[in-house]
Amino acid sequence: MKRQPRPHASAGLSLVEVLVTVVILAFGLLGIAALQAKMQVGSIEAYQRAQAVVLLDDLRARLLGNPANAADYVTTAPLGTGDSPAADCTTLTIGAARDLCEWSHELQGAAEQTSTGTNSGAMNGARGCVEQVQAPDTTAGVCQPGVYRITVAWQGMHETRASSLTCGAKLYGPDANRRAIAVQVTIGLPSCS
Repeated sequence: MKRQPRPHASAGLSLVEVLVTVVILAFGLLGIAALQAKMQVGSIEAYQRAQAVVLLDDLRARLLGNPANAADYVTTAPLGTGDSPAADCTTLTIGAARDLCEWSHELQGAAEQTSTGTNSGAMNGARGCVEQVQAPDTTAGVCQPGVYRITVAWQGMHETRASSLTCGAKLYGPDANRRAIAVQVTIGLPSCS
């Protein structure tokens, strides 16, 4: 006599398969959501870096436009704080003081206001510094040009390796939160021989 298989012996198997599939799909969707969040942070970080480059280029152009007074652009403390963006830079004489005042306002986001009227710069806590790397020497036969470093620093959205640039150091909690980029500007001495 032949045994007849039970007709519903595997009825619960497809339910287990569906549950396993749903769990795997849920983990996959969570992974995609986490990836999306990381991509958003990366996009914001890239935007902030691009804005820092724009600010660097702005002051570089101002410095190159006033080479005789390049040493007047050197800062003792980071710009972007301590002065009010409402302060009128147009009352200052055209030159280094006015350029630094306007640049400080740009660092604070003076052109980017929220609906409440407060400034919201493109970078969180942007600061700017100008250092003299090499003093110009007009001594005959030496003719050493002046070299200046312009740096923009800001607070990043997550920790990375700390920057070796000193501008804005210790202003953003752990130094690994600080982002900084710099450009060196050489002011030549065309009349030196």
